Amino acid sequence: MNTLLVIAKEPRPGRVKTRLTPPFTPEEAAGLAQASLADTLHAVAATPAARRVLVLDGAPGPWLPPGFDVVAQCAGGLDERLAQAFAGCAGPALLIGMDTPQVTPDLLTVDFAGCDAWFGPAQDGGFWALGLACPDPALLRGVPMSTPMTGAVQRERLVAAGLRVRDLPRLRDVDTAPDARAVAALAPRGRFAARLARCPVAAAPVTEPVSRPAGPR
Repeated sequence: MNTLLVIAKEPRPGRVKTRLTPPFTPEEAAGLAQASLADTLHAVAATPAARRVLVLDGAPGPWLPPGFDVVAQCAGGLDERLAQAFAGCAGPALLIGMDTPQVTPDLLTVDFAGCDAWFGPAQDGGFWALGLACPDPALLRGVPMSTPMTGAVQRERLVAAGLRVRDLPRLRDVDTAPDARAVAALAPRGRFAARLARCPVAAAPVTEPVSRPAGPR
């Protein structure tokens, strides 16, 4: 793998994980976002790659492990920001978001031999990962984000371009309180699970809201 990309927002109250509020406070939601991002970055740090890049909206903090280049997200919609992230890569690249703290180095160690793209579908209809052997920003520009068909449209864009696509396992993004509980149960020893356990509302029953899918943040 030449490049591993993580696209993320600085975990500041009121700017991240707003769909967790309520039942969580903005400060708790930001704490969960920071833990999710930290788990993600440490998984990336443990994955073989020539370069690791954090594509960030905001400023880095103490949650950033060593070994990452930090570049600012461009302006525009999510499709444009994802496209621009790939535009800075000269060779094979895998991009993920900050919403799947259950990721592991094994999941992120992909081989492009025999394929041109890797696609990681999300449970909500979006996608959590996208890998391109030859990064082409045009493959992302114009894909409608935050719809139930985001993942399907993005994958079809790859196929229509003649790319050989392999699928990664379907993962659940952390967008809502039920998501947070389910993901923490999948990675009970992670920073995210530990941070969730410290939230007073973590033990309260919650109902499943309607999900709003998107690509990696």
